[in-house]
Parts: sequence; C-alpha cells; structure tokens
Amino acid sequence: MKVQPSSQVESRAVEMEGSRGCTIRILVGPTDGAPNFAMREFEIQPGGYTPHHHHPYEHEVFVIAGEGVVLEGNQEHSLKTGDVIFVKPDEVHQFRNTGTQPMKFLCLVPNSAATLPVAQRPECEVPASK
Repeated sequence: MKVQPSSQVESRAVEMEGSRGCTIRILVGPTDGAPNFAMREFEIQPGGYTPHHHHPYEHEVFVIAGEGVVLEGNQEHSLKTGDVIFVKPDEVHQFRNTGTQPMKFLCLVPNSAATLPVAQRPECEVPASK
C-alpha cells in the first residue's frame, strides 16, 4: 500500500511539444506496483495548456482546482472544479487554463500505454525504459 501526501511526489515540467506552463506528478503508477492504471496530477498555470493531440487510449479526468476549457477537436467545453471528463481513444483533445489561478486535474490512463511507441505514449510520461 502507498500512502503519501501528493505534495511529496516529484513534480516536473511537461516538455512535450505544444505544451506551456504545465507540470505533472505521477501519483500512482507501475513503479508503485499498480498493475492497470496510472493516476497523474497536472497543474496548468494561467494561460498555459497541454498539447493538442490524440492517442489510442482513454483518459478519465477530474478537475480538482481552477477553471479552463478542454478542446474536443476544435470544440471548447468549459471546465471548473468538480467537473469530470472522459476522453475517448483517438479523440483529439487539449486542456487550457483560462482562469487567473492554477488549474489542477487528476488524469487516469492505462499502464499498457507505456508499452506503445514513444509517439503514442501518455503525454508527459517518463518513457518505459526509465
């Protein structure tokens, strides 16, 4: 069992092309012995965003602070604390902070995504070889 304050999990900048003002913490993942899913926490600064991209696996997302939008292709959907988002496999998406405070959300993805070619792996993840 892992019990740990999320603030003690390393936060690192998202360096994927097409992102700005975004950090990630991998709260639970394969290195913790999780066999199926990874739980990640993203923090996006005001005016920041994740890449506009797609991949062959789903996301389950829960907004825990702030406000912004999620793009479904080019269609914007407003987001606020407490909202839930399901991103289908291969759906083009992007998260943007349109507020004045950091936007934080939890994002769950299947661990099997780490075995995909690098270009299809979860955005912002440490490559499987690390």
